[in-house]
Amino acid sequence: MDFALLLNAFECTHRERGWPRQRLLHECLRAAIRSGQLAPGTRLAATRVLAAELGLARNTVLYAYEQLASEGFVLPDRRGTVVAGSAGVPVASSVSGGHDGLSRRARHLRGVAGQDASAALVFPADAMGAFAPGVPALDEFPLAQWRRMLDRAWRALTPRQLNYGDPAGEPQLRMAIAEHLRAARGVVCDAGQVFITDGTQSSLDVCLRAFADQGDTLWIEHPGYGGALAAGRGAGLQVTGIAVDMDGIAPTDDDWRDTPPRLIYTTPSHQYPTGSVLSPARRMALLERARAAGALIIEDDYDSEFRHGGPPLASMQGLVADAPVVYLGTFSKTMFPALRIAFIVVPAALAGAYTQMQAQGAARGRVAEQLALAEFLRSGLFARHVRRMRRLYRQRRDALSEALQRHACAGAAIHGGTAGMHLALRFHDRAWDDLALSRSAAQDCIVALALSAHGTGEGTGKEPGWNGFLLGYAQVPAEHMDGLARRLGALLPA
Repeated sequence: MDFALLLNAFECTHRERGWPRQRLLHECLRAAIRSGQLAPGTRLAATRVLAAELGLARNTVLYAYEQLASEGFVLPDRRGTVVAGSAGVPVASSVSGGHDGLSRRARHLRGVAGQDASAALVFPADAMGAFAPGVPALDEFPLAQWRRMLDRAWRALTPRQLNYGDPAGEPQLRMAIAEHLRAARGVVCDAGQVFITDGTQSSLDVCLRAFADQGDTLWIEHPGYGGALAAGRGAGLQVTGIAVDMDGIAPTDDDWRDTPPRLIYTTPSHQYPTGSVLSPARRMALLERARAAGALIIEDDYDSEFRHGGPPLASMQGLVADAPVVYLGTFSKTMFPALRIAFIVVPAALAGAYTQMQAQGAARGRVAEQLALAEFLRSGLFARHVRRMRRLYRQRRDALSEALQRHACAGAAIHGGTAGMHLALRFHDRAWDDLALSRSAAQDCIVALALSAHGTGEGTGKEPGWNGFLLGYAQVPAEHMDGLARRLGALLPA
């Protein structure tokens, strides 16, 4: 098919709409698929090839393909991108049995992902910018120093260390993390309670398998982190969304009586996505009620180092002796996501049993990276980097907040700016469709995720009470905030 001719005809027809080129290409391809011009099973041109043919930037083509994939019109495979069948399944499927070869649980999870697709980025990783959440200022990371530490770690490796590593993680890193947590986060632990994973999602998956049985009840925040919802359903747990207000997760007496939990997942230092901070009174009440109910709290401290209104709050885990808390942390926000190193701190009484379970299925590699990270922590470079980023993120938060006040707060309010790497712009009018507005922002190359898409209370009769935008600011230079906020504000209803 002559894509240049097709796009030119489509652009001529829709020129009066003033669409940007990435949307024009997306709509053009979608129309061709719907009309049958691009039949099911057709392999689309490679992004570089199509970009060259059309005289477009490759990111424009990547955006169109990613958007089509999120809508189910195309499917990526190892050789490129293929037009999907009417049900979103390749026509030439080799799987028999009336479905796509997935288990019932996997098909259910795919359905969950489809429901939550509006909360997912449609941009390729190398095009992520304003205001993608969870992305640190990667250009500020001390890469040269990290390379030197990584080189030293590789040179020091012995042939024995090229074998499978300790399933709990390298002892040097576990000790370094325990030292850091005791000093910086008030966590009460020793190295024997620290276990290395390859990311927060892996930490969640293993925690749910280790500490709950199928059919047990998991409480998660509502609205909240979709990964916790997916992990709970994947583990076969009964997931209950507990409403979040300005002081964090707020379980009622009815919640404790009617759906007593086995596990409680919470992000107390900077709730995701609303930015609420769990108040001291709520923290103590949650610890006491959880202990009385025989429940464990999973404390996800994902970006707690970046406290902008004073010193970082101490962890819940260290507030009381023998706290019923499993503590999760990650280096994806403080360092860089590609590192893929996170950790779990389990209660001392459970460490022995957890060690045995971890040995059965843990990742057992990345020895050099773990040893380099141990040196990075102990050398003081990690603490220095975090202090620099805290100052930088505070400046960027201030710039974004001021810009939003000028351009986007006539019908909205800013929440959650006291900590972390994102804030929430909450609409006053619940009739404003944040999902549609988020899609409009994406067409203007701005990532403004819809707060309502983070609801986790399905089936409970609860409404999230939040609609608006989730805005990550860590990777956006302060001087860009005013222009971006002006463009964002122009999308909002008058």
